[in-house]
Amino acid sequence: MKILTTALTALSVVTLSIASANADVRMRLANTLSNDHPSSVVLQQFADEVHEKTDGEVSIRLFVNAVLGSEREVLEQLQNGAVDITRVSAASLENFAPIFRVFSLPYIFKDEDDFYAKMRGPVASTVYEATEDDGFQGLTFFDSGARSFYNISKPIETPEDLQGLKLRVINSNTSIRMMELMGGTPTPIPYGEVYTALQSGVIDGAENNPTALTIGRHGEVAKYYSLDQHQRIPDFLVISNRAMEKLSDDQQNIVREAAAHATQAYRDLWGEAVRKALADAREMGVEINRPDQEPFRRAVQPLIDEYHQDDLIGPLLEQIISD
Repeated sequence: MKILTTALTALSVVTLSIASANADVRMRLANTLSNDHPSSVVLQQFADEVHEKTDGEVSIRLFVNAVLGSEREVLEQLQNGAVDITRVSAASLENFAPIFRVFSLPYIFKDEDDFYAKMRGPVASTVYEATEDDGFQGLTFFDSGARSFYNISKPIETPEDLQGLKLRVINSNTSIRMMELMGGTPTPIPYGEVYTALQSGVIDGAENNPTALTIGRHGEVAKYYSLDQHQRIPDFLVISNRAMEKLSDDQQNIVREAAAHATQAYRDLWGEAVRKALADAREMGVEINRPDQEPFRRAVQPLIDEYHQDDLIGPLLEQIISD
């Protein structure tokens, strides 16, 4: 996949560089992930589709590997016009619109199919509009995978196994509270520091989707991965209001359509990436177990109940968990 991605990226950059000289609208698209990550692959396809269907009138240049800054920094640049579009985690969007906290809640989606069914409905539409007053709006969503625990010392079979372990979590109040209820000690540090923190013993483990073990190389240090799949936090593709206003109605429709196509392409690529990551992790010597989810669900139920009472988040949460 890496060779194909590199070739696609190189070809697209050449094509867009030539065309951008005559483009009526030029946009900068930021992604903090690497060029061979499935999100970067589909974002380049998104850019290419927009360029082609607007007859070169809209040119989008993709920047990967966080060269334009962290997710929070890029969101701030989105507000001031330095960046036009970005892929960003729902957890990062919590700082701009509290309604995004709902996506950090554990076990609200039954599985992948349930996630896509709910996110293609009114759930996503509600949150796409939530940041318009902050200067940007949602275009589409991406599945960033089911998050599970991994650590350096033992398999996690029950919440009791988390007691005494310092585990890296996303810097989100919801994720921190979740970890506390499960019995672990939440340690919010940047993702880029996790590998060395595991090596040095600053943390005992972390929680993330399987690609963290392989692409992030965390499986070189943490040899126990427990598929409790407690969270499925989506990513969102957001565009600044200012950038959207530069586009004609037809161009706006093309951008939205291309974004939807990117989500479908991403699902296929991401599924393949997760299967490969689990297989590669086993080859790295990572022991993978599948604990019963029920004890973990019971442990975090107070958090779900608390959010049910929230006037803003409660109705959206009910929409997600209802059949």
